[in-house]
Parts: sequence; C-alpha cells; structure tokens
Amino acid sequence: MKRVGKLWAHLTSFLNLLTAAQGAAAGKRTRADVATFLLNLEWELFRLQRELKDGSYEPGPYRSFQVREPKPRLISAAPFRDRVVHHALTQVVEPVFEKRFSKDSFACRKGFGTHRALARARWGAARHRFVLKCDVRKYFPSIDHEILKGLLARAGKCRPTLDLAARIIDASNPQEEANWYYPGDDLFAPYERRRGLPLGNQTSQFFANLYLNPLDQMISRSLRPDVYVRYVDDFLLFSDSKERLHEMRGRIEEDLYRLRLAIHPRKSRIYRTAEGVTFLGWRVFPDHSRLVRENVARFRRRLRFLQEQYAQGVMNWDEIDSRVQAWIAHAAHGDTWRLREQLLEQFAFRRARGHSCGGCAGGLEPQSQSPARRLPHLDRP
Repeated sequence: MKRVGKLWAHLTSFLNLLTAAQGAAAGKRTRADVATFLLNLEWELFRLQRELKDGSYEPGPYRSFQVREPKPRLISAAPFRDRVVHHALTQVVEPVFEKRFSKDSFACRKGFGTHRALARARWGAARHRFVLKCDVRKYFPSIDHEILKGLLARAGKCRPTLDLAARIIDASNPQEEANWYYPGDDLFAPYERRRGLPLGNQTSQFFANLYLNPLDQMISRSLRPDVYVRYVDDFLLFSDSKERLHEMRGRIEEDLYRLRLAIHPRKSRIYRTAEGVTFLGWRVFPDHSRLVRENVARFRRRLRFLQEQYAQGVMNWDEIDSRVQAWIAHAAHGDTWRLREQLLEQFAFRRARGHSCGGCAGGLEPQSQSPARRLPHLDRP
C-alpha cells in the first residue's frame, strides 16, 4: 500500500479538535480539569490549534497511580488538553492503519472487541485439538520508541503528523523496568534505547495494535495456523498438530526479537483444547466457556463494595442496577447462568439506619422504612 500524506490540515482542524474534546470528555465531565477545559472550550481549542500549527505544543507531565486489579499495574493520566490531542491524532491516523491491520486483531477496534475475540477463540477450540497460547512479557513497558516510529513512517509520510506522534511517544513517562537483552545486543543496548508507553492513553492503545501488526502479518501469511486470534499482547494459535505449533512458537519468538519483545516463559505454552485455555478472563473449552475464578471473586468483592455504598447512601439503586446489569451482560457470553443466579441471590441491599441521602425523597431513610432490595432474578436461557 502507498504511504499516506496530507493529514495535518484535517488533524488540526477545529472540527477534529472539537470531536476529540468530546471523545476525551466522555464519562469524565464532572472532573475538575475536564470541567475547567469545557468551560472555556472554544478558547482552549483555538489555543491548542495555534500551538499545533506553529510547533510550540508540548505535552504536560503525567499523573501516575497504581491499580491492583486484575493485577498490579501503573496507570498514567495525561493532562486533559493532552488527551484531546491524543484523540485528535488517533481520529486521523487510525483509519489509515485500519486497512493494514489484520482481521485477527480484536483490541480497541470498531466492530471487533473482547466478545468477538472470545467467540473466535471458542470457534477455534471447538474445531481443533491443540492451542498455542502466547503472552508477551511486559508488553507496554517493552515497546521500543524507535521501532514504533519506524512502523508509523511505513504507512504515513505527513511529516507534521509523524512529528506530533513522535513528540507524544517521547513524552512517555518512565514505566516498569524491562532491561532485556536480544540477539545482537552489546552490553549497553538495553540502556541506550528508550522504551515504554503509558497505560491509559488513547494513543497507547492504538500504538500497541500497530506495534504487533508485523507479527500478525507474518503469522497469517507464513505460519498459517488454522485459527489465529490476538487481543493486545495475548494471542492464540489453533491446530490439530502439536509439532506444528511448536515450530510456530519458534518462528514467533524470532519475529518478536526483531521487535525487542519476548513471550512470557511461564504464560506461553501448548494446551489440549479439551483441557481448556485461559483467554481474556475466560476458560475456553470446545463445548463451553467459564469465567476464571479470579474474575468471579473480583465481582463478588465489587458487589460487597456496592452494598456498602448503597447502605451509606452514596449510590442510588439505579446506579447499582446499571453496574450489575453490565456485568451480567458480559458474563452472559459464557455458560454462566447458574453462577450468575447464585451470585445475585447472595446479596441484599439495605439502607443503613438514619443515613443521609440526597437522592432519597425524604432525605433520611430509617431502617424500619428501608426493606432489603435484591438484584433481579434471571430468566433461564
């Protein structure tokens, strides 16, 4: 495919920046920095537009914090005006690369997503005896900046757009240590190369898809597994030949070395599909799929937290119900009817005695006037 140019005028247009601001603010309008930006929206967007056009735009510092679930991770939040720029960039460059992306890559793409990836994995497990599961070791902290910029330049030739992408990449804050050696490295190679993208950026999601696209293309064109599915750095290859999957693993490791990546030694192995394989929080079998135990335990903890919030009057029933319904919709993609029914029966929601709740018509709701509310029962499938 030809390299695409002339993106800058579209990227810096007021309409693109306005759409980017709306996307970045979705679900976050009550946060102080977002509300302040939106209060002076037109002025802020014209200022951003001017800085982008005259080259004076500089990303601000990240605010970082740790999350513990589903595993310990460092999340980095960029200033809101930078998040607007991230959206403005991806709105323009994603359509360029979408034509180049593999149909087997499912993360953060319109019309794809988690549930389609799971459906594809179930389809592969139902038809093949073996599956090679691979997980990239410390993927986001390991992404090499120079390699990523080179991949961007393969498809785009609009220099101002590439320069903006490079500025965002170079402004990444320090991530976890990932000082690995690869074939051909000298003693100092791991310490001379900049690497790592912050979790939480709109651009990081797009860059993560782009970075493994060469691997997708190699697998589809050269290895040709019977079924292949990738979601970010977690991917599955299905076959009826265990020996063939061993050969594929060797080729994958060689290709990942070129990207200065490696598969996780403990999380990457070949399974019999009859034994089930863990993928995206599910255990996938040939004839059914189940949520992994950690996901169930996490949802049970979340229900206890929602119980406490409801008892204290912090959350109203509609908020509780919408959150539970979202989980039910997710869990319904597997064979979980009995599990869902058992979980929902365990929890009753009651206001604490004499709580104060602005959302209640009477302000105070004594316990004697607050019967327990239960989550809805499910219709049998």
